[in-house]
Amino acid sequence: MQTLRRLNLHPGWWLVLPFLLVVMGMFLGPILNILWLSVTLPEPGLDNYAALFESEPLRRMLWTTLRICLITTVMSVILGYSIAYAMMHASGANRNWMISLLLVTFWISVLVRTFSWLMLLGRNGPVNNALMGAGLVSEPVEFMRNELGVLIGMVHYMIPYAVLPILASMQNIDNRVIAASRNLGAGGAQTFWRIYLPLTRPGIVAGAILVFILSLGFFVTPAILGGGRVLMVAEYISVQVLITLRWGTAAMLAVLLLGGVLALMFILSRLIPLSQVFGGARR
Repeated sequence: MQTLRRLNLHPGWWLVLPFLLVVMGMFLGPILNILWLSVTLPEPGLDNYAALFESEPLRRMLWTTLRICLITTVMSVILGYSIAYAMMHASGANRNWMISLLLVTFWISVLVRTFSWLMLLGRNGPVNNALMGAGLVSEPVEFMRNELGVLIGMVHYMIPYAVLPILASMQNIDNRVIAASRNLGAGGAQTFWRIYLPLTRPGIVAGAILVFILSLGFFVTPAILGGGRVLMVAEYISVQVLITLRWGTAAMLAVLLLGGVLALMFILSRLIPLSQVFGGARR
């Protein structure tokens, strides 16, 4: 007990500590194993990492992944902010319905959503039929087997992940601040851009982080809607592991993804306190 007092730890921590060690081992063990494989297969060295500078297809695949993830993040945050703003200013009953419908989307499999878009965006699907019926196009638009179809599917799936943190940030805004801005003569647009939007910045950052990180690991949507023509890093890793058996390259890409996410979190922590982003108390 004297040791516990000296360490300033509650005795309950010693009950939790074994489980924490097990969880850490379950996470750190595979990560260290992947790191080890990336520098030992097919032979010891940094040849797998050197391929990032030597292989044009590899660089093109990484650039495609980064571009699609960035566009998905921007579009999801813009649309998610609009939806959250509408939900925030809806009446109580309508807001509850909107939140319920938003939560239902988390229960629908990404595979079901992707196949739904496959039917909607086909050459003879409802979207092309509507466009041709309205006279906007003379022939079916190729929505699939390209980046456009992948972006539509990914943005549709990611919007709820952007809405929730933004909505939570909006709910924390003190309405008296908005009222004070109006009383001081600011118009609606000026109040939004100079008061409301900056106050929701933690939610925007949190939504952007969440969407971008989840987008990096997308597999099903690019594989189906991209039709093999849009290769992203998750699908590339799957090919290296299951088909070409180049485990070293796959491990290197996995390490690269993990390092990129950690670097992004570090940079963002320098720009904005992560305690605010993830719901911590403001000081």
